[in-house]
Amino acid sequence: MQKARLEAFSDGVLAIIITIMVLELKVPHGEDLSALQPLLPVFFSYVLSFVYIGIYWNNHHHMLHAVKRISGGVLWANLHLLFWLSLFPFVTGWMGENHFARLPTALYGGVLLMAAIAYWILVVTIIGEEGTDSLLAKAVGKDIKGKLSAVAYAAAIVLCFVFNQWAAQAIYILVALVWLVPDRRIERMLPPSP
Repeated sequence: MQKARLEAFSDGVLAIIITIMVLELKVPHGEDLSALQPLLPVFFSYVLSFVYIGIYWNNHHHMLHAVKRISGGVLWANLHLLFWLSLFPFVTGWMGENHFARLPTALYGGVLLMAAIAYWILVVTIIGEEGTDSLLAKAVGKDIKGKLSAVAYAAAIVLCFVFNQWAAQAIYILVALVWLVPDRRIERMLPPSP
């Protein structure tokens, strides 16, 4: 099967996710800067989630450039990833509205963890379809960065309850910063554009 419909559908879903998240930013009642202060937690959680959705979109885009064909299994693995990403508006809103309380912050980490696992499943499914000598397999390698990110999310969830949610937030931000640059492993493997 061709990958064009998979790309188009995924792009559409991610655009909708970002749109839903921005709709959670309510217009303040007041005309001075102090009216914005109650909205800051919601805004900061939106920015963090926007960055994460952007990271997934960017890396998904790069990954699909290295893919020649897809299968039904790849379609389902992609839907699995989109399911976890579609929960971002809910956990983003809950975390922001509750000023980064422990449980919403932990659940946010849970969605981050499950999205990371779903992305890994998608990569493994594609490699299973294309073979271990495929461009994607060579580019991803052992995927240390991806595995360490999942461990960091799990640690952050635990930290929410045994230490505090601010340590977890710091981990979420740190992991986002690590992934902010698109995955260069794939770019290096692709032939140069004409």
